[in-house]
Amino acid sequence: MTNLNTPGQNHLLDALPADKYERLFSQLELVPMPLGEVLYETGEELRYVYFPTTAIISKFYVSENGASTEIAVVGNEGIIGISLFMGGGTMPNRAVVRSGGYGYRLRRHLFIRALDCSDLGRHDRTLPYLLLRYTQALITQMAQSAVCNRHHTLYQQLCRWLLQSLDRLSSNEMTITQEMIANMLGVRREGVTEAARKLQREGLIDYHRGHITVLDRQGLEAQTCECYQVVKSESDRLLPSPRCGPSIAPIQTVHCRESLKANVSPLLLRGTG
Repeated sequence: MTNLNTPGQNHLLDALPADKYERLFSQLELVPMPLGEVLYETGEELRYVYFPTTAIISKFYVSENGASTEIAVVGNEGIIGISLFMGGGTMPNRAVVRSGGYGYRLRRHLFIRALDCSDLGRHDRTLPYLLLRYTQALITQMAQSAVCNRHHTLYQQLCRWLLQSLDRLSSNEMTITQEMIANMLGVRREGVTEAARKLQREGLIDYHRGHITVLDRQGLEAQTCECYQVVKSESDRLLPSPRCGPSIAPIQTVHCRESLKANVSPLLLRGTG
């Protein structure tokens, strides 16, 4: 499994000098991230930070009446738990796996220790430097999502959403229902159905029973609004490009997550049958 899932699949971990962060790599735990799993709830004290490799995570805001909207997406370019780096400890949103896969987690106290550049005489600021730049990219994504949701059509928003997913996947296929997409975009399912049918008629996607295949990425890019390119350009500018990552394997692979069945979000599992 470690040949297929390595820390270097996460771009932030990949950018760390292995000789100076060997201790951190040895403390990482490889964990499955199944569809719908909740990594943290609103206001919950974070016990771990997560570095996704093949999974994609949505950061949701859920209102008092139960309505939800995706405010950011995190994949192999980033980290879940940035509030521990910023010193806040909690977040007013929830993090839910929207595309199942794997990632690495690091316990809270070990992550905080890794941020201490004087730990064991190591004077290297690569990790905090990367996290500062990632935070800026994340702020850009969240701000642009707000602009997009306010000023652009659902058709354009769906194109943006599909492209953001493709950027974090290793293929052009994804398994997700229209109801799940509607929950993330904060719109009615009927609107997503109409937009998806239009994309299919134009030959940009193939959609069948919860399975989407993107047939024409360039066509999607031509149809989406400027928000996608604004976020992508800023991320490309701020974040490291992938390279051959650290080959150091984690100490432990966690096969069963604690209380997994009780920790699944109905926002994503609704309508998956």
